[in-house]
Amino acid sequence: MRHKEFWIALGIGALAGGVAALLYAPQSGDKTRKQLKRNLVDAGDALEEAGDYLKKQAEYLSREAQKLIDTGKDQFNAAVDTASDYASSATKAARKLV
Repeated sequence: MRHKEFWIALGIGALAGGVAALLYAPQSGDKTRKQLKRNLVDAGDALEEAGDYLKKQAEYLSREAQKLIDTGKDQFNAAVDTASDYASSATKAARKLV
């Protein structure tokens, strides 16, 4: 019995909510549909602009990351060359001592 009462109450509540929505709607359904359609078109344009912006930013970040990678490689190679020079000098100095 309780299930039947629940479904009846739910139906009456949905019907009352629908009637209240129709009575208190601020504008006609046709006007609301047109406004919704216009808002969807505007949202699509905004999403397209956002996509373009994100693509440009991704390309920029990629270029900057590549610059950092190249700089890091150059610094690493310079450090290896310096360490190699020190090792050569140390080897030469050690040979002179022997």
